[in-house]
Amino acid sequence: MAQASFDLTRVHQANLSMLKEIDRICRKYKIKYALDSGTLLGAVRHGGFIPWDDDADVMMTRSNYEKFAKVARRELPEGMSFVEPNEYHGGKAFYDFVSRVTYDKSQKFEESEKMAFYDDKISRLCVDIFVADALPAGKWAKKVTKLLHCIVYGLALGHRYRLSLSDYQGIMKLFVFVLSSVGRLIPFPVTYRLWRALCLKDRKKQYPLYFYSGYAPDYFYVEMEKAWDDEVEEMKFEDTKFYVPSGWKQCLTQLYGDYMKLPPKEKQIPEHSDMEIKIYG
Repeated sequence: MAQASFDLTRVHQANLSMLKEIDRICRKYKIKYALDSGTLLGAVRHGGFIPWDDDADVMMTRSNYEKFAKVARRELPEGMSFVEPNEYHGGKAFYDFVSRVTYDKSQKFEESEKMAFYDDKISRLCVDIFVADALPAGKWAKKVTKLLHCIVYGLALGHRYRLSLSDYQGIMKLFVFVLSSVGRLIPFPVTYRLWRALCLKDRKKQYPLYFYSGYAPDYFYVEMEKAWDDEVEEMKFEDTKFYVPSGWKQCLTQLYGDYMKLPPKEKQIPEHSDMEIKIYG
């Protein structure tokens, strides 16, 4: 939910500290990562954070992510946590399929039943980690892969805190209703294992494309050539340097079109909080 503008200095400091820890861990273990989405856009257009952006994003290919997941918990300092999609409400709840590094002494949403349901983990500042999985190049094979991911996502929606069907229209509303109803009958750990198997099934194939399997289906249209993401290069970001995809121009063009053009003034507001973000330490 968008929030009226407020000072993001401490938010950016907290996000930068998380990015630096991710960078440190990845360099130590020779794990490739790259800035992604708005954080990549900020690096290119602003030399750091977009002034009104209140979150941070990185991407990793599946093999690199699996390496990171093995070491993140023991490497992250006190005050930061690594949260995977099957770790909400004792592993029984679904929020999304995105892993995160969280800044624990922070709050970006008002206290509520929903926040408590998710153990307050989604109320913390975080760096989203988007994982790039293999995508077939063939038209129909690509459609089947994305459809299977849509189905599993729909099943997982049955384990959300609350599902608002009013957010959907027409056939999509029916699709979500049916799948989420079936999904409630399937324990979320089972659905999560199904999603993991789907993500991993093509990991050894030499496909020329990637897509973000953790995205909501609305964003499955985002596809990247492997050549854009397999190699990385350093780019200045605030007071340091982080890695970006070697094909950052192509990535940003696909995501934002004319990425150097600023949005209208009324759109230059934080979008990932519903209150002035609190930093406790």
